[in-house]
Amino acid sequence: MAYPSVVARRSASEMASTPAAGKSFFDRLVEVLVFYALVGVLAFAFEASMGNVFVQGWEFYAITLSLFLVMAYPGYVYRYLMRHRPGKTS
Repeated sequence: MAYPSVVARRSASEMASTPAAGKSFFDRLVEVLVFYALVGVLAFAFEASMGNVFVQGWEFYAITLSLFLVMAYPGYVYRYLMRHRPGKTS
């Protein structure tokens, strides 16, 4: 017999690994945009601490958002395409 805390942790981790159990597409989109903004604020603070802050146009933000999404793709592949599900053999 397993301890209740171990069973609860196992079921919570299994629930988190299924995409339908957690967030909707809108929630994930907001999460990506919040992380993009957080990285942008950290980069701006780093640039300001070094000296001059350069003014950027919309093109800069479109390109950096595209790069942010491209760099996040390997995490998506690992989470949804490569991770082995419990009970599934390959």
